[in-house]
Amino acid sequence: MARVSGLLALLGVLGGAAAHYNASSTSVKVSWVGDAPAQNLGTTFGLPWPQGKYKPHEVDFQLSDGQTPLQSWVTGYWRDGSIKWSAHAIPKTDSVATEYTVQATPKGKGKFKREVQKTKISVNHGHKEIIVNTGKITVSFPKEGRHIVSSIKTAGGKIVGKNGRLVLHSQTDIPVTADDRTDTAVDRSNFESNIEGVTVSKDNSVRALVTVRGKHTTTEGSDHEDWLPFVVRFYLYANSEAIRVVHSITFDGQQDKDFISGLGIQFQVPLKGEQLYNRHVRLAGTDGGFLNEAVKGITGLRRDPGAAIRTAQFEGKALPAESTWDTRVTTRLHWIPAWNDYSLSQLSPDGFTLKKRTKAGQSWINIPGGTRAGGLAYLGGATQGGLAVSLRDFWKRYPTGLDIANAASDEGQITLWLYSPDAAPLDLRGYHDGLGQDTYAKQLDALEITYEDYEAKFDSPYGISRTNEVFLYAFESTPSSDTLAALNAHAQEPPMLVAKPEYLLETKALGSYWGLPDISTPAKAKIESNLDFLVKHYQKEVEARRWYGFLDHGDVMHAYDVDRHQWRYDIGGYAWDNSELSPDLFVWQYFLRTGRADVYRFAEAMTRHTGEVDSYHIGDWKGLGTRHGVLHFADSAKQARISQPQYRKYFYYLSGGDERTGELLDDTLDADKSYGVLDPVRKVRTDGWKPSPGAPVTFGLGTDWAALAAGWLIEWERRGPRWEEAKKKLTGTATGIANLKNGFVTGSGSYLIENGTLLPPPTDPDNQGVVAISHLSAVFGMPEVISELLEYWGDEAPAGFREAWLDYTYYYLAGAAEQTARYGTAFSGVSLKQGHSRLSAYYAATQNNASVAALAWTNYRNDGLRDSQAFTTNRIEGSAVLHPVDEAAWLSTNDFAQYGLASIQNLAYIGDSI
Repeated sequence: MARVSGLLALLGVLGGAAAHYNASSTSVKVSWVGDAPAQNLGTTFGLPWPQGKYKPHEVDFQLSDGQTPLQSWVTGYWRDGSIKWSAHAIPKTDSVATEYTVQATPKGKGKFKREVQKTKISVNHGHKEIIVNTGKITVSFPKEGRHIVSSIKTAGGKIVGKNGRLVLHSQTDIPVTADDRTDTAVDRSNFESNIEGVTVSKDNSVRALVTVRGKHTTTEGSDHEDWLPFVVRFYLYANSEAIRVVHSITFDGQQDKDFISGLGIQFQVPLKGEQLYNRHVRLAGTDGGFLNEAVKGITGLRRDPGAAIRTAQFEGKALPAESTWDTRVTTRLHWIPAWNDYSLSQLSPDGFTLKKRTKAGQSWINIPGGTRAGGLAYLGGATQGGLAVSLRDFWKRYPTGLDIANAASDEGQITLWLYSPDAAPLDLRGYHDGLGQDTYAKQLDALEITYEDYEAKFDSPYGISRTNEVFLYAFESTPSSDTLAALNAHAQEPPMLVAKPEYLLETKALGSYWGLPDISTPAKAKIESNLDFLVKHYQKEVEARRWYGFLDHGDVMHAYDVDRHQWRYDIGGYAWDNSELSPDLFVWQYFLRTGRADVYRFAEAMTRHTGEVDSYHIGDWKGLGTRHGVLHFADSAKQARISQPQYRKYFYYLSGGDERTGELLDDTLDADKSYGVLDPVRKVRTDGWKPSPGAPVTFGLGTDWAALAAGWLIEWERRGPRWEEAKKKLTGTATGIANLKNGFVTGSGSYLIENGTLLPPPTDPDNQGVVAISHLSAVFGMPEVISELLEYWGDEAPAGFREAWLDYTYYYLAGAAEQTARYGTAFSGVSLKQGHSRLSAYYAATQNNASVAALAWTNYRNDGLRDSQAFTTNRIEGSAVLHPVDEAAWLSTNDFAQYGLASIQNLAYIGDSI
C-alpha cells in the first residue's frame, strides 16, 4: 500500500480520473517541465494541434497575457495541410509565470500590444559578418575565417568576449607505456575552426538562430587535411544576455591514426585598463559552490587593507581608491603575485582537480578540488565586465575542463574543454583484434558465445557524432557568485515548457497508443507501480554504475551478469544497449503520460546519445545505426532499426523542432541507399542475393521498413525539402506490402530505391506466398509507426495495407492452428510474447474483439516480467562489489523496454478488460 499511496501523490490521479481538455478550445496552457525556473532567459517549445483545426495561413498565435512576445512557426502538418505541431519562442522575461496560455486567433485579429514589439531582435546581414543585437548584447558572426564569433558586446558598449574559435588537438598514436611517452614517432597537431558557411534564421522577432558550419584546420602548417566537421548553432533571445550554443562534431578521421587529445571552445576576454585586483576569476565547484578569486588578491595578507576593501574584492566589486587603503598594503602591492592561469580538470564523474600559476614556466599550485564541478567559468573585471561559459552536464560528459589563461595581461582567455587535454586521448580503436574471426562461419560461431557480431573493418567510428550544449553569459561587471550559480543551474537543466499530458493525448499528434496513468483497480495500480519502479531504477543505475562519459552519457547497458553483480559491460552484444528493443520509446511514452521532469531529462539524454553516437551521419552507412556492443560502434550489424527516427520524434516536436535533431532526421532519409552497398543479413542469407548498383535491394518488412517508414512519415509531416519523395516512397512501399500475398508475414521484399516500389522478395518472385516472420520485426517502433501512419493517412491509406497490418497483429500470437489455417504453415520463431501482446491489444481495440483482448493479457502475464516478479532490489555490499549497489538481477533492458511498452499500450487499448 505504501507504494500505491506514493503513486497517488506522484500521478495526481484518483481512480483513473483526469482533467478533460477540450480539443475545440482556441487556447492551450503550457507549464514548465518540473518546477518553474528561477529565471527565464528565453526558451523554445512545441505545441500540437488536432487535425483540421488550423491552417497555417489563417491563424496567428500569441500569449493571452497580451504582454509577452511570441514568435511562432510550424514544424509539422497533418495530411490535409492543417497545423499538427507549432513551435514557439518567448524572450527573456523579468518575471516567470508558472504557466502560459497560447491563444490562437484569426490572422491579423490578435490583440497583441504594439509596444512589446520593441523587444524585436535586430539582425544585420553585412558583407563579411552577421550581427545580432538582442537589446542586451550584440554578437558578431564572421562569414569566413577561423573565428566563429568575432565579438560579444554588452548594451553598455563593453566587448567582453572576442575571437571565439574552436580548438582541437590530436596525435597519431597512443603510447603504450610510460617510456613510450617520449617517442618522437607520435606526431601531434593543433587545429582550429575554419568556417565554410554561416546562415541565420528568417524570422527573428523573438529568437535568432545563427548556424556556423566548417571543419577544423591546422594552425602550425602540418600536412593534415581539414577534418572533424562541426556545426555550431547559436540561439539568441530578445532582451537576453545569454547565448545558447549547440555544438556538434562528426568523426571523419582514421580510428588508428587520429586520436583526439583535446576539443574545446575558446574566447578572448579584453581586460586592458582593469586593475589586477579588480579582475576576477570564478569557477563552479560542487552543489552550487564557487571558487572566488582575484588575479591579484588582497585578502589573507600579513597587512590588512581594510575589511570593506577585502569584502568588496571577494564580492567582485570595484575596490575604493588606493588612497583609502592601509598604506602598508598599497606600498607593497608590487610584491603580491598575479595569478595568470587557472585550470580545472574533471577527468572522472567523481572528482575534479584545480590549480593555478603565476605564468608559464612557473609551477602550478594545487587548489583543493572536489567531486563534481558545476561546469562554469567566469573571467572579467569589476569595471570592464566579463564573460561566463557553462557546459551542460559537465561532469557527466567527462573528461572535461575549464582553463583561464593570461588573466594578468590585456587579453585574458577562457577555454571550455569538451574533451580535456589532461585526459588520455579519445581512443576509438576496436577493443580486440578480431580473435581470428576471418570468415562468416567463425563470426557466427563467436556470436553464439559473446553475442557479438564481429566483422573486420566494421568496428569503425567513421561517421558517428556528438553534440554538447554550452551557454555564454555576458556581464557589464563581475556578477555575484549567487548570480553565477543560478545561471549555471539554468544551463544544467534549461527550462522547458510543455502542454499537459491530457492535451497531448487528445490531439493524437504523438499517436493514440498511450494513455494517462490509471490506478482505479488493484491490477492497474500494480502495473503503474511497476512502471514507476523501472524508470526510477534505471535512473539510479546510471548513477550507481557511472554510465557517464564523453560518448557514453545517455546510454544504458543491455544485460546483467548475476555472478559478478555487474552489467555485462565487457561481453560482446550484452554491453551498451544502443536502443535495442526500444527503451527510448518506453521512456518517452512514460513521459508523455506523466509529464515528470526526471523522466524528460532521462529521455532527452538518451535521445541525444542514441541519435548521435550510435548512428552514422556520413559515409556509406549514413542513416544506419550499430547493434548493441562493448563499443557503441563495434558490432558489424549496421541497421536502420538502431537509427529509427521514431526514437527522435518525440523530442523533436516537444522541443519546438530542435534543429540538431531535425538534422539527424534528415540523415535517415538516405538510409535506404545503404542497402545498395550493405546487406544487413549477408552472413545468413541463403537465397544468393547480393547488392548490385542500380538493381533492386532487399530488406525486411519489420525493423528495416519500419525505420524507413518513420523517416518518410516525419519528412512528410514536416513538409521538408524531400517530403514529396518521402511520401512517394512511403506510399509505394506500403502499397507493395499490401500487394504481397502474405503481407507483412512475407518477411522481406525487393525495393527499388529510385522510385520507392516494393516487390516480392527474391525467394518468391511470383508472389506465391512466403511465410517468414521475425520476433524482432515489431519491437523496434513498428507498432507506433504504423499506428501513427494509419491515423495520418485516414481513408487514403493504400488499399489492403491496414488489413495486412491487422493480419500481422492478430496472427503473430494466434497459435499454430490458426496460423496454419490462414497461411498454410505455423510461424517459426515466435517469442517476446509480452512485448507482442500490444499487437493483440491493438487488434482487439480496433476490432472490438474481447477474446483477442483476453489473449493479449494472457501473453502479457505469462512472458517477460510476470506478475509473480517482485519489483524490488537487493543491497549488495562488501568485497563482492566495487561499491555497494542496489541490485535487480532479474532485470534486463529488453524486459525494461518491452514490459514498459506493453504495459502502457495494453492499458491504453484494452485497460478495461484487465
